[in-house]
Amino acid sequence: MLERIREGSQGPWAMIVIGLIVLSFVFAGVGSYLTSSGSNAAATVNGEEISAQELERAYQNQRQRMESQYGEGIASLFSSESYLQDFRRNVLDRLIAEKLIQQKAAEMGLRVSDKQIREAVATMPEFQFDGKFDNERFKAILGQNGYQVADFLSMMRTQMTQSQLAAALNSSEFALPGEVKRAYDLQQQTRDAKTVLVSAEAFASDITVSDEEIQAYYDENITAFDTDERVNIAYILLNAEDLKADVEVSDEEVQTYYNNNMGAYRTDEERRVSHILIEAGDDADAARQKAEEVLEKVNSGEDFAELAETYSDDTFSAENGGDLDFISPDMMDPAFDEAAFALQNVGDVSDVVESEFGFHIIKLTDIKSEQVTPLAEVESDIRDRLASDKAMERFYELQTAMAEVAFERPDSLDDVAAAVNGTIQETGFYSRNTAPVPLDSANAIDVAFSAELIEDRVNSDIVELSENTVAVMRVREHQPQRTQALEEVKEGIVATVQAEKAQQRAQSWAQDVVASLNEGNDVTAMLDEYDLAWESHDGVTRNGGQLPRGMADALFRLSPESGSNTEVTSLASGDVGIVQLLAVNSGEALADEQRTQLQQQLAQMYSQSMYQTYIDALREQAEVTINPNL
Repeated sequence: MLERIREGSQGPWAMIVIGLIVLSFVFAGVGSYLTSSGSNAAATVNGEEISAQELERAYQNQRQRMESQYGEGIASLFSSESYLQDFRRNVLDRLIAEKLIQQKAAEMGLRVSDKQIREAVATMPEFQFDGKFDNERFKAILGQNGYQVADFLSMMRTQMTQSQLAAALNSSEFALPGEVKRAYDLQQQTRDAKTVLVSAEAFASDITVSDEEIQAYYDENITAFDTDERVNIAYILLNAEDLKADVEVSDEEVQTYYNNNMGAYRTDEERRVSHILIEAGDDADAARQKAEEVLEKVNSGEDFAELAETYSDDTFSAENGGDLDFISPDMMDPAFDEAAFALQNVGDVSDVVESEFGFHIIKLTDIKSEQVTPLAEVESDIRDRLASDKAMERFYELQTAMAEVAFERPDSLDDVAAAVNGTIQETGFYSRNTAPVPLDSANAIDVAFSAELIEDRVNSDIVELSENTVAVMRVREHQPQRTQALEEVKEGIVATVQAEKAQQRAQSWAQDVVASLNEGNDVTAMLDEYDLAWESHDGVTRNGGQLPRGMADALFRLSPESGSNTEVTSLASGDVGIVQLLAVNSGEALADEQRTQLQQQLAQMYSQSMYQTYIDALREQAEVTINPNL
């Protein structure tokens, strides 16, 4: 039968059929590749692409940093389409600036060695455990944030190379003494003022909002009513630390570990020595002869410390009578080390010892015997270590079982939970930016919002949350991103429009008050109508908090030389402020310590400005193309 099939496949009709199939691929499939640009770049800088993935990652990282720093207060800003567009554009501009600096650094031949990168990574605190670099922690954190090691090291190389150029630019700026004094005088300046805080609520009566206004506000701010995509995740956690409770460690295992790792509990013998060094110089024979003569003086009973101060070429130890403090085996030059540890008793002096540094006379001044930490003192630590090791072994076994069961029975977590004796937990609905602990790592968020889990409703693969915690997840419920209907948000729109109208009325009335003041009239009656009165403020500082932010800014905008010394300002609270400048007060004299600190701050500010100017100049000369679809 196979022979007949082979023969048939060589016939003319078979070749015609194969030809038609190939043509269908050419026109329907391959053609689409030929006609597609294949570019997924957010921008191109002098021919180098910034991918859409890079932009998205930078956007998400920056947004998460802002939300973690400012909390829920920033969420309302991200609900604004215009703010969101500006935010993404700013992120893209930053990536373009970084690309320009990278290209300039490469053009100038700036380089960073592999050794420098390794040293930089090793000193990063997030990769350390007990003050030392931990490679497993390093790989685990990279995995949680979606990085491969090679990609991360490449990014480090790029950033460090870029930093060389940035540091050179930033260190070139300085501030003149006159600039420092002027800046200090402005910082220390205080102002006396009178203010009136006008409550918008007093102007809110009889305000109505029409259906047309409601619709107009809804249409103009439509993106503010978009909801984020949200998921409700069911998951099972497996944590190595939790497994330790079920681990037993026998006394025999503790003893065996102690015996096998005795070196970790033994402190080598240490010896305190003093020496007299005669450097060989150009005449080794003369140096040896001089060392022999000094040794004769030592052996004849002369004070070793005084001889060291007089003859030793090791000037640092000579000041202390030749003392080198305690040394351990293999710390010194081999010949020195051998001679020092060959001395038997405290007070013994060696013969002349030749090393690469010259000729030594060594005196033993103290001995710390070898110390062995008893098992009783380290038993609990060993037991805990062995329990952790056993728990990790069990952790990897159960992790494998979780993965197998989750794959073989993808429609439920019940069997996965049974396989590891775990509990199915549920998060409740959350968005990408409000992921709960412990599913708030970058890779867990990507898995939770992946098309596979949302559309196919299957179990996830093993998701690493930390070096000793994994999870299997599945989407229990999904709410796609949508725009809320007008009826859902109508009540909030009415309240917002009413507040805006009330503030506008309050501001209009306040401007009438100022206009009357400028005409020389007494405005007491106008203030009494709303039960308001002037409040006096002496010595108001720029950032002291004595006044609401908007009123303080208005006060320091006013100039005694201008025609008007009164201003109306809108406040973030929705109220309105009237601010009248009474006097400008000078601050204290500039002290030397303050001058130095302020000079550094100004230089840094100038450096940042100059750096941005340099970036702008590079961009003007560069060929930058931004994808209009993004």
